[in-house]
Amino acid sequence: MNFQRKLFPHLLNWKKKPNRKPLIIRGTRQVGKSTLAAQLGDTYSHFITLNLEKKEYRRIFENIESTSNILNAIFLQTNTPKNEPNTLLFLDEIQESPRAIQQLRYFYEEFPALHVIAAGSLLEFAMRKVASFPVGRVEQMVLHPFDFEEYLGALGLRQAIEELNNIPVGEYAHATLMRHFHDYAVIGGMPEVVKRFVLEKTMANLPEIYDNLWLGYRDDVEKYAQNAKQRNVIRYIMETAASEKDRISFAGFANSNYNAREVREAFRALDLARIIQFMYPTTSLQPPLLPDIKRKPRLQFADTGLLNYTLNLQGQMLTVGDLNHFFRGKIIQHLVTQEVMAQFKSPLFKPMFWVREKSNSTSEVDLVLQAGQYLVPIEVKSGKQGRLRSLHQFVERTNHPYAVRLLANRFLVEKAITPNGTSFTLMNLPYYLASKLPQYLQWFLENY
Repeated sequence: MNFQRKLFPHLLNWKKKPNRKPLIIRGTRQVGKSTLAAQLGDTYSHFITLNLEKKEYRRIFENIESTSNILNAIFLQTNTPKNEPNTLLFLDEIQESPRAIQQLRYFYEEFPALHVIAAGSLLEFAMRKVASFPVGRVEQMVLHPFDFEEYLGALGLRQAIEELNNIPVGEYAHATLMRHFHDYAVIGGMPEVVKRFVLEKTMANLPEIYDNLWLGYRDDVEKYAQNAKQRNVIRYIMETAASEKDRISFAGFANSNYNAREVREAFRALDLARIIQFMYPTTSLQPPLLPDIKRKPRLQFADTGLLNYTLNLQGQMLTVGDLNHFFRGKIIQHLVTQEVMAQFKSPLFKPMFWVREKSNSTSEVDLVLQAGQYLVPIEVKSGKQGRLRSLHQFVERTNHPYAVRLLANRFLVEKAITPNGTSFTLMNLPYYLASKLPQYLQWFLENY
């Protein structure tokens, strides 16, 4: 399985910057951060990897004060020539060494010619011990699980990728892309899972990988729990969160006796680790797109394949036709959101959904994305236009005529009208185009 992740060109651009800062690659454990850094390392004359989970490498930062001597020790220990201009230093699992995080600032200030990348999955917890985080002296990107396009690349399906990138997609490609997307929806995008699937062409041996991933996530976060009580709450959430309703309440979560503050703090730890993230609603109809953190959030898991496995749904999914008719549409909604998130490299990006909550009625649109000067509503729903009640509510109140629906059908742009007589243009996208939503929104606004 030898191909490039979509973040790789951004790393090449970083390498070429004249004012380059040390780069931190963030993301959940096991999403491929180390592999990505190693691929970049192949473009250098010298590539130094220090895994800071190993004591012999942590001691360099803990026992040596000056930046120049830290680098001398690194070059000596790794048998790398000094002062070579084409050298990349990679600090893996940097969250294990607060001193190494702090040192990034001095690498930038004192040795700007040295190329430095760090990777970490639990940095927020480590920052509690960092005396001075190098704000403004580092660049950050986030790596997500494979999106659908990267999944096709792992399978070596170059022609399918070419068709996926045609805008609009050809009708003749629909059945093939939908078939591959269905498999992707079942197994998700964790690299180790995809690799096993590519090698064995069967899903039979994937459960052991999901087990190890989920247990590893739990053990990692529990290490950073502030006390035994919080460890218990984290464990309880990870056992029950997948089965909860679309939007959650902290008080009495999953019929527990834990109070709202205890649940909120445990969820915050999981959110910081990107294992289970909050997705808050917005009430905005025009930019800026702002979250309303006083309203109930939706939960977004690290990967849809992990969610499917946790719910024991994968066997059932193999025989489902339209994923929107499966498990209340929760799985396909979750996957579409995951696909959208994977298109943004900023760690600060979080998708939002739209709500309008009144005493006697509630409207909710699955996603809202900004396209140019507009906030565009996006529904993940099959069926006739008349069933798009919440989408119609949004369209009737906003300042533009654009809306999007993702469904199992073929690509289609059509004129539509709400029950109250507001005309709008609806772009229907097949599910497999979720990873192309930013490009399709731009095309939509330019052509309609």
